[in-house]
Amino acid sequence: MNFEHTPVLLKEAIDGLKIREDGIYVDGTLGGAGHSLEIANRLTKGKLIGIDQDINAITKAKEVLRDHSDKVIFVHDNYVNIDSILSNLGMGKVDGILLDIGVSSHQLDEKTRGFSYHKEAPLDMRMDTTQEFSAWDVVNTYSQSELERVIWDYGEERWARRIAQFIVEDRKTKSIDTTLQLVDTIKKAIPKKVRMEGHHPAKRTFQAIRIEVNRELDVLKMSIPKMNGVLKEGGRMCIITFHSLEDRIVKETFRELNKDCICPPEIPICVCDKKKELEIVTKKPITPSDEEIEKNPRARSSKLRIAERV
Repeated sequence: MNFEHTPVLLKEAIDGLKIREDGIYVDGTLGGAGHSLEIANRLTKGKLIGIDQDINAITKAKEVLRDHSDKVIFVHDNYVNIDSILSNLGMGKVDGILLDIGVSSHQLDEKTRGFSYHKEAPLDMRMDTTQEFSAWDVVNTYSQSELERVIWDYGEERWARRIAQFIVEDRKTKSIDTTLQLVDTIKKAIPKKVRMEGHHPAKRTFQAIRIEVNRELDVLKMSIPKMNGVLKEGGRMCIITFHSLEDRIVKETFRELNKDCICPPEIPICVCDKKKELEIVTKKPITPSDEEIEKNPRARSSKLRIAERV
């Protein structure tokens, strides 16, 4: 199984976790285990809990981390369930949590998964292949208005309405079953002059459908308060995102958890009982160096935000 993986913002994320050799750490998006390997290298008596909803990632990570098998617990699940995962393992609070959000290099490169708009494959895009709902269901069963909402909200695609119209029109004749069929439909919907500019014309639509299939933004939004709740005092949370929608969720959720009082200014004394739950370590996100981008172009849009439990 080909599973090439270059961890993004590796040094910055690992430094951000402030790893203690006897600490307990969670990698909520195990992927190719690049970040996990660096965490495991720094542990002696500590434990690493590696979570991924992609069973291929778990298989590959076991191979990458084989020299650290005594330190690592592998969990096939979604990081949104971090509280129940830790409870089931009989674990209390942890010293650090890392998330590297979005589609992995392996998922893009593995043509049968249907994440790439460059390769012919079934319309799939499931990160967890045990779930039934896939990209095929979004493309072939959503109404025109639902498709427009997904493509606009999650892809920030200005041609969302036309793309939704063309998808609905094309599927009247026969279902849209493959990635390149969908790419053809998208290309028809976007004027030729626009198609010649900038990124691939299907990029934003594919991103939007992938996010919808895997509920990525909902999962991220629900997870941050849960993760903060399972951190020890002084424990760190490091989250790497790859587009503005994800980064905005992290930034805004950190900001909410950082607030000490949310009473209206006209109330003279606090009645909300809101207490600051975390300290924001990175006032601005950490971005990759030019050198890293040159070595790994997929790192270009990555941003790292770090917070500490108080």
